[in-house]
Amino acid sequence: MSKIILGFVGDLASGKGTICKYLKEKYGTESYRFSTMLRDILKRVYLENSRENLQRLSTVMRENFGQDIMSKVIAEDVKNDPREIVAVEGIRRPTDITYLERSQGFHLIYITAEPELRWRRLVARNENPGDDKKTYEQFLADEQAEADRLIKSLGAKAEFKIMNDGTFDDFYRQIEEILKSIRHASKD
Repeated sequence: MSKIILGFVGDLASGKGTICKYLKEKYGTESYRFSTMLRDILKRVYLENSRENLQRLSTVMRENFGQDIMSKVIAEDVKNDPREIVAVEGIRRPTDITYLERSQGFHLIYITAEPELRWRRLVARNENPGDDKKTYEQFLADEQAEADRLIKSLGAKAEFKIMNDGTFDDFYRQIEEILKSIRHASKD
């Protein structure tokens, strides 16, 4: 059995977490998020898990331990995972996939949706403090932050693209088609 590593790069509130939850429920897939290690550190030092703190900590880690530090951690986690399908969520920069793209079975998938729809999702889910009060203008500004600036250019290099403007069924059908394509190609 060869491992399928699905790397998800996606705009803010495009559906990366939703697709990973679907894969976990249907296939038992484990999902690794870059933000998990950052949230763990913030929790340990009793700091708020705000978007600003996550971005600041990410910058500090990369400036002091190398731009690829988080990529090394994720690649090691993926390598040690025994499952057939492994998902990596929250890829934002080219250095995030430095080690993953060396792995056989790695596939980069770009998820996007119209900005206003993504903003409504972000407000509704309220994952980070203050998200429920975020204006559309603040949302657009967040997408220009250092952590999110490279997403679209990285997404343009993705092997697959999912447009998440429809129903859950439409969304899930697209990932199933991608998995079918990957499995078919690996048999050749």
